[in-house]
Amino acid sequence: MVISEQAFAQALLLAGPLEPERQDKLQTLCQGVESSLKRRIREGLSPEDFRADYIAAVGLYGVAALSELESLSAPGSFSAADLTVQMTDTSASVNCLRLQAEMLMAPYCKDSFCFRGI
Repeated sequence: MVISEQAFAQALLLAGPLEPERQDKLQTLCQGVESSLKRRIREGLSPEDFRADYIAAVGLYGVAALSELESLSAPGSFSAADLTVQMTDTSASVNCLRLQAEMLMAPYCKDSFCFRGI
């Protein structure tokens, strides 16, 4: 299995069961994530050099992007008579997923900083 397929499989695993339409969205988002990450990788490295971290990062970024995309189209709240339904804010979980992905990619990206042991 090529690295792109493994990254998408990882994203599906993280996202849980999805309808086919949402799977298609996730796959498109993962492709965009991969394109973006490949441009950020330090010279002399390729995704194959840190395969497991790359696959996990693409999955995390992809799921975060899907969550954010879907939260933009959902109403924040709605009311009917005396009943009001308030939707939860997903920004904290989206930010957490992105942070985890950034921490995985930091040692390999030219635009990141991370502490290393001496």
